[in-house]
Amino acid sequence: MRPTTPAHTPVLLVALTALAAASLVSCGSGSGDDDPNTVKVAYQRSTDNKVRIMDDYLAMIKKRFEQENPGKKLRLLPIQASQEDYYTKIQQMMRSAKTAPDVVREDTFLINSDITSGYLRPLDDKLAGWKDWDRFVPAAKASARGADGKTYGVPDGTDTRALWFNKEIFAKAGLPADWRPRTWNDVLDAARAVKRAVPGVIPLNVYTGKGAGEAATMQGFEMLLYGTGPDPLYVPASRKWVAGSKGFRDSLDFVRTVYAEKLGPDPSDALDPNISTHVTTEWLPAGKLAIDLDGNWLGKYWIAPGAKPWPRWTSVMGRAAFPTQDGGAPGRVSLSGGWTWSVSAKSVKADLAWRAISFMQTPENATEWTVRDGGIAVRDDVAAAAKYRASMAGIDFFTDLVKDTHWRPALPVYPRVSNAVQEAMESVTTGDADAAKAARTYDERLRSIVGGQGVTTR
Repeated sequence: MRPTTPAHTPVLLVALTALAAASLVSCGSGSGDDDPNTVKVAYQRSTDNKVRIMDDYLAMIKKRFEQENPGKKLRLLPIQASQEDYYTKIQQMMRSAKTAPDVVREDTFLINSDITSGYLRPLDDKLAGWKDWDRFVPAAKASARGADGKTYGVPDGTDTRALWFNKEIFAKAGLPADWRPRTWNDVLDAARAVKRAVPGVIPLNVYTGKGAGEAATMQGFEMLLYGTGPDPLYVPASRKWVAGSKGFRDSLDFVRTVYAEKLGPDPSDALDPNISTHVTTEWLPAGKLAIDLDGNWLGKYWIAPGAKPWPRWTSVMGRAAFPTQDGGAPGRVSLSGGWTWSVSAKSVKADLAWRAISFMQTPENATEWTVRDGGIAVRDDVAAAAKYRASMAGIDFFTDLVKDTHWRPALPVYPRVSNAVQEAMESVTTGDADAAKAARTYDERLRSIVGGQGVTTR
């Protein structure tokens, strides 16, 4: 069991986080903060110093923007933090006009929460005269839309999720190189075969618990849950969250099985906030992990100049769609998210901030980012570009998953619901609860988050 957090800790944490955020902005920023010709651009920098994909892209954008807009400047504000810490720090920065950036990179997971908090400026007045907006797919546009019907960001890509598997390990376990699991049991049986035949290898990684954060909810739990039936988490027609469902319990039991049968990483590793770095830059390239339930972007770490160049990955790693629970239609599941470029509500340079965002989204620059990031295109012109189609092994496979993908409920309370899911996952991962007990605890948390009237029972 983890130690109980002292009651004063949240207050202290907020104070320290606010101080850290203010220090982040002020350190090295010089006199340009109030310059009307300078746009401050805040974004997440990876905690892995070898991963500088966004840094390198924005350095290119800065150079091009300043060349094409004489007298205008971009001031880049990298926030080196884990994803969860980035969310906290960027929110702290946007609370004050003194620390707020002009342009901020927003995860669609958090955007509605930040809209509700008044941190973001609607962009409808800018989008109305921007011809490129018609190039974006409707689902991507919807991901940046608030409950008030206004749009608060420009998406720069999306993602899909599936199973990555090591074909060399599979050969040792007697599994096919063209593996296509039809059910959850097929996935578990393959992991069991690896465990029997290839000792020392982690058979299956499913992200779990609070350490992995939203990766646990989205890449782990929701990939399971959305294969159990329609609207398994939230019912848009009734505007109610789902409690008490068999699909929820079954999804938790899948996670429990992975860790109870020692098919996954050791729980201490699985609950480590740096688990995704271990998976992508250590375990998979070293042949220590057989199957990974993960996103389309992994290849960007393995191509030069990625964090872990791995020339053989295109021949070693296979891909398979994650199946529905019992093979029911459409037979596969994916979840999609993505990020947007938004304008802080505290910015007094909205016109210049918009100029920076629209510059990042010229067809050339949008294609360049999607290729560098190993992402999935959200614009029809980028999706059709030869550079995109030739950018990464498996890009067609992951792009095709968009037709069967799901999007998280774009609601302000979703981050709190997601946290409750992570706690339920963690309790079955550690063995502190079985699926039924963890689901009951989740249901109680859900009702406290959204209120009894906001819940429907299945």
